[in-house]
Amino acid sequence: MVKSKLNLKKNPTLKDFQKYVAEMIVERGFDNETMPEVFMLLLEECGEFARSARKAQMHHIKAYKGKKHDSEVSLEAADVFLYLLNLCNRLGVDLEKAFRDKEEINKKRIWK
Repeated sequence: MVKSKLNLKKNPTLKDFQKYVAEMIVERGFDNETMPEVFMLLLEECGEFARSARKAQMHHIKAYKGKKHDSEVSLEAADVFLYLLNLCNRLGVDLEKAFRDKEEINKKRIWK
């Protein structure tokens, strides 16, 4: 087992996260995955995130016995974030810039 050389600074920006994911994908050997494969993995993780969130919110179901699932939900959210950043990197999307640009558009909309 080879020790990871990855390092994410203490207070990373979104650009830092994108750079980290780009390096992580190469280090772990996932850089040969195709775009359709990465999209499918993202959708799979979205489903796992939704399932975890549902379990965390449905304490009345006897099977769950009111257990907290916060950590599972958090981990699934992190997986979704990772795959989103991976796709953005592959598509050349600066997610921080895209978010800011989209928010400027949204600020001009009328929300009811």
